[in-house]
Amino acid sequence: MDAMQILVIILASFLALFLLLSVILVILLIKVTRQIKSVTTTAQSAVETINSVAVNVSKVASPAVVAKLIIQQLKKVKK
Repeated sequence: MDAMQILVIILASFLALFLLLSVILVILLIKVTRQIKSVTTTAQSAVETINSVAVNVSKVASPAVVAKLIIQQLKKVKK
């Protein structure tokens, strides 16, 4: 065997190794991307739920505050 043939064999084996590693890396990146998408979807639904709860609380709280003020004024008028 010539030195050039040995060098070609070494380079080809390293190329095959790096190709295999890159395929594995791409597969892992796809899995991580899917997990990130799942987490962001869950977080978005949680934020939407919290937002709707906050809107409902503000709707209930506003009439309660107004009613409290009216009751206080009525008590003052009665005195």
